[in-house]
Amino acid sequence: MRTMDNEPVESVRVLTPSGMLGAGWDHATVERGIALGADVISIDGGSTDSGPHYLGSASPKTTAKAVKRDLRSALTAAAAAGIPVIVGSCGTSGTDSGVDWVAGIVAEVMAEAGLDLKVARIYSEQNSAVLKEYLDSGRVHPLPPLGELRAETLESCTHIVGAMGHEPIVEALRAGAQVVLAGRATDTALAAAYPLMKGMPPGPTWHAAKIVECGGQCTTNPRAGGVLATIDADGFTIEPLDPAVSCTPTTVAAHMLYETVNPFEMREPDGTLDVRDARYTAVDDRIVRVEGSKFHAADQYTIKLEGARITGYETMSFSAIRDPLILADLDAWAELMHTILRQRVSQTLGLADDEYAFDLRLYGYNAVLDELEPESGPPREVGVMLLVNAPDQATATAVAKVANPLMLHLPAPGMDYLPSLAFASSPAEVERGAAYEFVLNHVVDCDNPTELFRIEMESTGA
Repeated sequence: MRTMDNEPVESVRVLTPSGMLGAGWDHATVERGIALGADVISIDGGSTDSGPHYLGSASPKTTAKAVKRDLRSALTAAAAAGIPVIVGSCGTSGTDSGVDWVAGIVAEVMAEAGLDLKVARIYSEQNSAVLKEYLDSGRVHPLPPLGELRAETLESCTHIVGAMGHEPIVEALRAGAQVVLAGRATDTALAAAYPLMKGMPPGPTWHAAKIVECGGQCTTNPRAGGVLATIDADGFTIEPLDPAVSCTPTTVAAHMLYETVNPFEMREPDGTLDVRDARYTAVDDRIVRVEGSKFHAADQYTIKLEGARITGYETMSFSAIRDPLILADLDAWAELMHTILRQRVSQTLGLADDEYAFDLRLYGYNAVLDELEPESGPPREVGVMLLVNAPDQATATAVAKVANPLMLHLPAPGMDYLPSLAFASSPAEVERGAAYEFVLNHVVDCDNPTELFRIEMESTGA
């Protein structure tokens, strides 16, 4: 390792090559970050952005081949430089199996590259029985828009994770880990852990971590790759790793608008980042300096819970409308579709309305913004997505099959002929399997920042 934990440093440089492990980056940008003096490489491995399926099913959204390619780039560069690599929210949702999946790929990379590195696995998956003890003692609290948590909700989840702060990562680094593979973690904890361990102030550290969490998104070309943050006692600087790309005060400041309820504040497990007094200054045409960031320690340390459960099983079909008479009053056609489909499901399958559900999404009309859509007038063509949800897959598919002729030939009210719509695939019905929903948006009061997490150390490789 480049420096020991007890050695004082004036600054810490954090290299973030991309906003997500498996998204890919140019290895030359990592080499540039190492040449500029990077002290640590941090990479986010997951998110809730893609919905509840990945947590509910404990499956990754990225491919093993892409993850392996990125890990080879990061691990070989870091090993040569003697600096650690930190990956968080492994396997997309940070479940225990996600951590083990990434750890297996790390072992493959190290064996093939002849590396021998000490690896820490930090598990963040939670046991519902243990969480019920916290609930019974009044230590679980809801975040908007959810209400008080019920024990049955915990029991209904297929997987529950806690979003760790920087402390478990620091504990692993202090134990000698050269590669830290964390379960679910706040995006910022990954980049903040090493600088905080080295004594950098929390205000600049958490702010810098927020800016670099998505790699090149804080630059003038988000597709170009990663960034390097240099944190010191008074603030931090952000520099893109692609020489052809720039950071500007606007691109850097704008990232505080990303995924935050308040553009001036961001809550972490141990406190709140406050950037009201932050000043963003261009050092040159590529680098930005930020000073004035503050961090307010919380009276109570909390860990946020995320949990998902199965809501049923889905079958989807997709058709497209180009008929101008239907498009002239698409709302009337959609209302007729709802009415006739329910009638035919009752007639043919004998199902009551509460035994299944379906959603009709009109892409090109209002599927994205719904009633907030500002444009008026009929569209030229619309894609009709039918999503059927039922307690079992066979029922969902049966309802979708009943809808098949309607998705192909249903005329609008007043039409005296059968139109022909266009299915996107044959067969038209696509079984999507289990559907999930997020049901936890709660925090747990903790006495110890690491009490909900488990750390395992191993040496794997050549």
